[in-house]
Amino acid sequence: MVGLVLTANFLFLGFSSQPSKAQSAFDDPASRTATGGGDLVAVSEQLDAGNITLGSSSQTVLLFRNDGTRPIETGNISLYPSSNVSAAVGDNECSVAPLPPGAVCAISLSVKGLQPGKFRVEMLMRHGGKTKLVTTAITGTVERSEDATFDVINDLETIPSELSFGDLKESRPLTRSVVMRNVTSQEVGIQDIFIESNSQAGYTLRSDCESLLSGEACIATVTWAPQQRGPSTGVLVVEHDGPTGVVSVILDGTYEPDEAEEVGIFPEAVPGKGLLTASKSEINFGTDIESTSAITVSLVNVGDENIVLDDISLANEDSGLEVVENGCKPGLALSPVEACPLTIRWNPVRTGSILDDVQITHDGARGILVLPIRGAASQTVNKNTQPIVLSDSTVSIPTISSSELGEVAPQPVQQRKQPIQRPQVQGSLEGYKITSLGQNRAIVAGPGGSRVVFDGQETVIGAVLWQVNVRNSAVEFVNDQQRILLLFDRSLSSLGGSSSNNSSRNTNNSNNDSDSNETAVN
Repeated sequence: MVGLVLTANFLFLGFSSQPSKAQSAFDDPASRTATGGGDLVAVSEQLDAGNITLGSSSQTVLLFRNDGTRPIETGNISLYPSSNVSAAVGDNECSVAPLPPGAVCAISLSVKGLQPGKFRVEMLMRHGGKTKLVTTAITGTVERSEDATFDVINDLETIPSELSFGDLKESRPLTRSVVMRNVTSQEVGIQDIFIESNSQAGYTLRSDCESLLSGEACIATVTWAPQQRGPSTGVLVVEHDGPTGVVSVILDGTYEPDEAEEVGIFPEAVPGKGLLTASKSEINFGTDIESTSAITVSLVNVGDENIVLDDISLANEDSGLEVVENGCKPGLALSPVEACPLTIRWNPVRTGSILDDVQITHDGARGILVLPIRGAASQTVNKNTQPIVLSDSTVSIPTISSSELGEVAPQPVQQRKQPIQRPQVQGSLEGYKITSLGQNRAIVAGPGGSRVVFDGQETVIGAVLWQVNVRNSAVEFVNDQQRILLLFDRSLSSLGGSSSNNSSRNTNNSNNDSDSNETAVN
């Protein structure tokens, strides 16, 4: 009986040369060692990360060592941060390959401060050793930045914390944005967002924020269009399901509009609109005007879109001014940097100064361009002496027989094989007028002097070859398809009175003078 007991004791001692060690289930798993050479352990079971500035991130490196006798593979990592920080795993060298016995691997951890105060991050990593788990912890403190004067501890951080529109002097709405960021480690749902202000304050809100994950942000836009002068205040209120439940942003601004100023002739450029300008800001004919005058200005589109001219008109229709149809006209479209000529002709109907304007309406910026017209006339212009351009299809002059003229009808002009053709000849007789008119002849006075013209014959006036047709009270000049009529004002034939005798006598004198003038011209 005794021998059997000794043998059993001898076998037990031979099986194990080390004394047995009791372990508790409440011990740190990292301190346990498996039979046959240990396990994966943290080099530092608790690491002090120091101070982290509010809103910034800090990188911390954790080391792990294989105290066993076999390679160990690592698995998933779980982080459990406190509510005032967020944590994320960076580089994980332990997962690259199985960790050999006695080797050390590193894992980087990023910690971001969300709210001031002390923090703690617990880390749990699974591995292929006997204990299967290894834990470590990081501690530290989140501090405010040096330039922070007032920090509100809230679940949602608003940037900015106060929204100021400043001083508004122009009657245009202003738009500002408010950024809302979740500074907790849990999701925060936004239940309502609105603005509390007076109805005349002019604040409007637009936002689609619904819920924010940890560290996530969204934007709310506030537009201010004040309806009255003076200061304007309001509060942007955000209700959420976080612990604090609500966050607010103060709104303020002051509207002090400037006094109205005189509007310039040319407006400012507006994106997406055409802008009509002129080569002159004023159409000035000058002083001592005695005859018909004309000034041309260029209308230029200096915007970035096309412009269509709707209408061109004068403010006063009785001043002797007229808009020449050639060039700029209603319905004309001007592309960017394109121009058209606008010609204003003035036939003074009375002496003295004129105060008039030309109005050009269009579909560009402002919609209308007004150019002042100024000038002073020392003599009026008789419109009856101006050339009249006739159209063969609209105007018909009755033929006068030789018996009505009282003289022998002139021989018909021989037709030329190659008649002289000039596309524009009506301007050649500008400034010419009939000073004397007979039955088959007339005296024409103009810039080149006076000359006698005969019915049915040809003459050169203004470098144009004309065929002359003398009528009862006018002289018709024909060149190819162009016909121009010069009317005779019989009041011009009387120097001292308006009697018919004086008029007839002056006409005869003119006819007598015409012979000498004709001889001089020839």
